[in-house]
Amino acid sequence: MNMLIKCHTMRVVLILFLSHFSWQVQAACSRVINAPVASLGFSVIVNGDSISGIYPDIFRNLSSKETCQFHFSAVPRARLELMFENGQADLLFPAIRTAKRDEHGFFVPLIYTRAILISLQSARPTIHSQQELLEQKNLKVVVVRGYDYGEAYQAILTELQKQGRLIIEADTVSAARVLKAGVADISIMAPYIFAGAVQGDARVEDMADKLRFDALPELNWSDSGIYLSKKSLSQDDRNALQDMMERAARSGMVWKGFLRYYKPDVLKEGNRPR
Repeated sequence: MNMLIKCHTMRVVLILFLSHFSWQVQAACSRVINAPVASLGFSVIVNGDSISGIYPDIFRNLSSKETCQFHFSAVPRARLELMFENGQADLLFPAIRTAKRDEHGFFVPLIYTRAILISLQSARPTIHSQQELLEQKNLKVVVVRGYDYGEAYQAILTELQKQGRLIIEADTVSAARVLKAGVADISIMAPYIFAGAVQGDARVEDMADKLRFDALPELNWSDSGIYLSKKSLSQDDRNALQDMMERAARSGMVWKGFLRYYKPDVLKEGNRPR
């Protein structure tokens, strides 16, 4: 009798184990996930062949616990956007949710963020609105190609371009150097991205404690997170990745990543946990 009970118990344990194993296989990504990245403050840090930062750290942490593996490669941000649109990248991150990106991917929100005016500390009066910014035609504005903070941001850039006041750079460090040299007076982007870039580059790191942040009401808080490709990922892989990232956000892993890399005063201006 005892032997029968033991055999039955072992059978139940085996069934539960196989059920759990089967679930893990179903949740697994069917292949290595192709994740090109662009340097973006401390969110993504590219140093030669080394890729680290908040988001790569999160993905590596998850890949050690889950069954999805990721391959990172460094590309310029504008190229990354194009690769995602063409189905050559499985993921796009970090990214603000926009209508254009929604055409090419499924969005998974992780935090709230916003773009603000960034400049060096000065006695210049505070700019309170988009209209005030557009009226001060002596001020030049530098932005990064490929960054997109939604329709209001794009409308501001379009008008600045018409006025001949817009400078477009390939990356955040280049934008910071233009600001430091006085060629531009203001940049528009999420403050954590700018602050992270200047802290990580010797040419502009002296700017870190001299930055001024001014919010524009037209540039509202937006969802920021990752996009999963509609073109290159199977439905099963998208489901597995979505579930993985949503659990990471709920657990606080994403926000803890930001707190590990950034000072609270930088996050206060441009980030909020979900």
